[in-house]
Amino acid sequence: MKIKLIAIAFLSIVLSSCSDFLDVVPETSLTADNFYQSQQDFEQAVGGVYAPLQGLYNQDWVLNEMRSDNTYFIYNIAQRGYKQQEDAATFTLETNNGNTSGKWTNDYLIIARANLMLKTIDAATFDATAKNNLKGQALFLRAFAYFDLVKNFGGVPLFLDPATSYQTTFKGRSEASDIYKQIIADADAASKLLPTKASAPGRATSGVALTLLADAYINQKSWPEAEAALKTVTTLGYSLLPNYADIYKPTNKANSEIIFDVQYAEGTSQAIFNSLPYLFIPVLPDPSVITGVKPATQQTNGGFNIPTPEMLRAYEDTLKDQRFSASIGFYTGTSPLIGVTYNRIPYIKKYIHPHSVYNQTADNGPIYRYAEVLLMLAEVANEQGKTSDAAGFLNQVRTRAGLGATKANSQTDMRTAILNERRVELAFENKRWRDLVRSGLAVQVMSAFGARVKANPQAYYYPAGSAPVANAFNVTERDLLYPIPVGEIVINSDLKQNPGY
Repeated sequence: MKIKLIAIAFLSIVLSSCSDFLDVVPETSLTADNFYQSQQDFEQAVGGVYAPLQGLYNQDWVLNEMRSDNTYFIYNIAQRGYKQQEDAATFTLETNNGNTSGKWTNDYLIIARANLMLKTIDAATFDATAKNNLKGQALFLRAFAYFDLVKNFGGVPLFLDPATSYQTTFKGRSEASDIYKQIIADADAASKLLPTKASAPGRATSGVALTLLADAYINQKSWPEAEAALKTVTTLGYSLLPNYADIYKPTNKANSEIIFDVQYAEGTSQAIFNSLPYLFIPVLPDPSVITGVKPATQQTNGGFNIPTPEMLRAYEDTLKDQRFSASIGFYTGTSPLIGVTYNRIPYIKKYIHPHSVYNQTADNGPIYRYAEVLLMLAEVANEQGKTSDAAGFLNQVRTRAGLGATKANSQTDMRTAILNERRVELAFENKRWRDLVRSGLAVQVMSAFGARVKANPQAYYYPAGSAPVANAFNVTERDLLYPIPVGEIVINSDLKQNPGY
């Protein structure tokens, strides 16, 4: 795979075998053996392992939120350059889609960099506590990347050591069950090495390693194992914030509810700002009417991840539930798009906060929150027949939202209640599509959603006279996994494509 080739080039590390007269490494050459030595070396290296997380988060809204019935897009007749984002939503995605290939590349970049660290860290000599922390972070991130891959692509090539030659960058696909075994082993090991408090903003802790471990167990329907991990997380000092909107404020980062998030910052010399909030508002002549930031120019790339009518209806009481007003805004005003009228058009408000520079925000990307831990606990309890326990966990989330206790009192009703609570509590946090897949409802729900879009396109933000293409929303079991990027298959004959692509 080409991403493994990137790993070979990483930090100019030369790992290929040499003939005898080249066995002596020049003093000016960097290799894995002579670069990774001090604590500072490994601290720099682990920063590089985290770096692709921004790329992954920038793709997840397409592949895991807009893929679902939570959000859609405003069809822009004059700008068709963003069709690849739309294809995931309409189930017309092709094997050369840039979002799936980007996900594949970013995940394997994390894995390759983690493998380089893990190869040499045990032999390095520095403070044991610091070493355990760094090793734990690398193990967690490798588990995180493999979990992302297996959920989206199924079985994938399993690499646990750095590539040492061109040939070793190519492998066939391992079974999904084997990938899960490695995820569980890495996450479990990481949970024992990591501290309970992050060593720096955005760094992994034992809490996120245990949460990832539980998530992997839930995806394998290993309910008791997931419950044990989650109950440990509840002892680590996390708590729900009283005010839902406060969770996401850039001025309130690393609050007690955040277990792990992707870090962004504005106003730095590096491009580590978050532009997604601008993508998630309607295309406007002057976006400052929503963002408040001037000077601003007319957008050309907004109108994505627009909340659907189904999403708006998912809130059982929009007046009492504080999550509704914190998550969704509405705009009425001038539209620059052909045939589109902005009459109370919804948009994602959750990530709109004060910032200084147009198109640059410091909003972090939430991955795991304590509220999700409670909802996971509700699920694992319910699946083990402990419906009253499930209600207790579910009601903690509902009470914070301003709602009364759940009325679900059977296992089936509780299962439905938990799924809907996840939908509104974790809205626009890239969870809905995977929830539909995991619950076995994806084909049914998205086929019905597609039928509604085709029957009334204007209710789903199409200009008058426009509609989805004829082959849109032909949702089948094939679509539960994304295609392996065709570029990877072209260069690696050992890779086999997912069925149906």
